[in-house]
Amino acid sequence: MTTAFYSDERCFWHGGGNYAFTLPVAGLVQPTPGGLPENPETKRRLRNLIEVTGLTRHLSTRGAEPASRDDLLRVHPDSYLTAFKAASDAGGGELGLRTPFGAGGFEIAALSAGLATAALRAVLTGEVRNAYSLSRPPGHHCTADFPNGFCLLNNIAVAIRAAQADGLVRRVAVVDWDVHHGNGTEAIFWDDPDVLTISLHQERNYPLDTGDLDARGGPDAPGSNLNLPLPPGCGHTTYLHAMERVVLPALTRFKPDVIIVACGFDAAAVDPLGRMLCTAETFRAMTRQMMQAADSLCGGKLLLVHEGGYSEVYVPFCGHAVLEELSGSDISAPDPLAATLAKRQPDARFDAFARAWIEEAARSLGL
Repeated sequence: MTTAFYSDERCFWHGGGNYAFTLPVAGLVQPTPGGLPENPETKRRLRNLIEVTGLTRHLSTRGAEPASRDDLLRVHPDSYLTAFKAASDAGGGELGLRTPFGAGGFEIAALSAGLATAALRAVLTGEVRNAYSLSRPPGHHCTADFPNGFCLLNNIAVAIRAAQADGLVRRVAVVDWDVHHGNGTEAIFWDDPDVLTISLHQERNYPLDTGDLDARGGPDAPGSNLNLPLPPGCGHTTYLHAMERVVLPALTRFKPDVIIVACGFDAAAVDPLGRMLCTAETFRAMTRQMMQAADSLCGGKLLLVHEGGYSEVYVPFCGHAVLEELSGSDISAPDPLAATLAKRQPDARFDAFARAWIEEAARSLGL
């Protein structure tokens, strides 16, 4: 049994439009060399790092076929897929909010979903112990018919529906620790009692109007959605307490057949789109918590699917720490910012405030 790592160079060829950071270039907004913060370098540099350190020798590196039209139709309506494909064939465009794509963007997005789908299938069939899908473009903001926040197809939702259609799984838990609310995944499974969606995110970051504590699922699935909005400035201690106090009890109560993590690294302390203070060690420790939960609840079945994270320098070290933990490898990539970020962690007063915030949220959620 091993850890599988799914990636494809073509996913790094997805290109955005004429943006400067998160703003369209127009009027007084000047072009920038990097364009959107969602660019291939964070993901490519993660793959480069695990190759340079030799960690790939301890992983089963794999590719996958794009998600099929049937796979996509289980989540996204034909009207959206047709419009996306037509714009892609015509040279690219933008259909939602901050989701530009170039020629061939449809095929690349389908490949990103296909990586997650193949990885989930490998975990569920027992072919591998656990897996990591380096999917790009990301997916957790995309609703059934509205792409937004750099997300064009909902990779995790496509993977879940494909696995359910194949009879491989019924009850699935999705834990989203991206710094932004997983609004797309929440919306798609809002009325599905067989899919528990949990999102830890910085309060009122993105989207501005979703992610509240009282959003608990639709009339056919009350309690199937759990949001934990956290105050800006939370760091290592707070995130681990949130996992222990809210996420793990919710998973134990739900008893999933598999756990999927929407693995964003933008809660890291140096990310341009977040105001949290997590470190590579935070992501390693949360991965350990998820592995322990999977071992006790669902025979170790665990999949991590890459979402956000926009620091080209730091994301690779966070991802390496996660993959070290997943695989049990003794090959490390020491965090070059560890000493600096240790000094930037919140003080005891803020930690106490955040702990009280989490305790109140846990009581509200019945945990």
